[in-house]
Amino acid sequence: MSYPQRIVCLTEETTETLYAIGAEDRIVGISGFTVRPERARKEKPKVSAFTSARIERIRELEPDLVLGFSDMQADIAAELVRAGIDVHIFNHRTVAGILTMIRTLGGMLGLADRTDPYADELAARVDAVRARQAEGPRPRVYFEEWGDPMISGIGWVSELIGIAGGDDIFPERAAEPGALERIIKDPQEVVDRQPDIIIGSWCGRKFRPNEVAERPGWDAIPAVANNHLYEVKSPIILQPGPAALTDGLEALCGIVDGVRATPGTR
Repeated sequence: MSYPQRIVCLTEETTETLYAIGAEDRIVGISGFTVRPERARKEKPKVSAFTSARIERIRELEPDLVLGFSDMQADIAAELVRAGIDVHIFNHRTVAGILTMIRTLGGMLGLADRTDPYADELAARVDAVRARQAEGPRPRVYFEEWGDPMISGIGWVSELIGIAGGDDIFPERAAEPGALERIIKDPQEVVDRQPDIIIGSWCGRKFRPNEVAERPGWDAIPAVANNHLYEVKSPIILQPGPAALTDGLEALCGIVDGVRATPGTR
């Protein structure tokens, strides 16, 4: 059986996975938003944004397979399929889904002997963090993926907050796959749920805690009153891949641990 040898990765998580298992030689093109690993930006042609792609450039690279993510890249996928190119779109939005994506990718490329142990290692790391963070107060966390409109955190982010020892104040929204369903139309909802921590990860834009703290009525939120507003950089938390399970999770743990150490934390 022959396996794809020339891969275009339209999202960072597949690029990072292939580098992590030493299969970067198969990558012939990447997303322009890729920042992990840093060397990928220097070594591989950038052929796409997130919702658009240079179709002719991808065709020139003669890929055996193009890898993408979610309905947001459905139009790119359709255009590539019409051009006769094989495409696989992952659609994972949970911690378990991230691990399955890694294993599935390995199977598709004949690299299961590398991806299965890698996924097992990541899963064991997550379990160890979960056990480490289980004791102590569980601060309530509002995670903001975008500020205007206000969008709460997606599924894997909500799960990772729980693993880190906090409780997402909008777990019901986290179950929604699309950003539109996670828009908070009334900022009073956040006030009413009284988060102890506010975490911003505005994709492609620097989080402005002062702007958040100055929203009308938000001075009544414990996180604002106690100055517990933090940023987690979007590349390590909003990509459903290895970064979220490693650096992203550790960043969340650092924030939760810092707040837990504050006198009076519930």
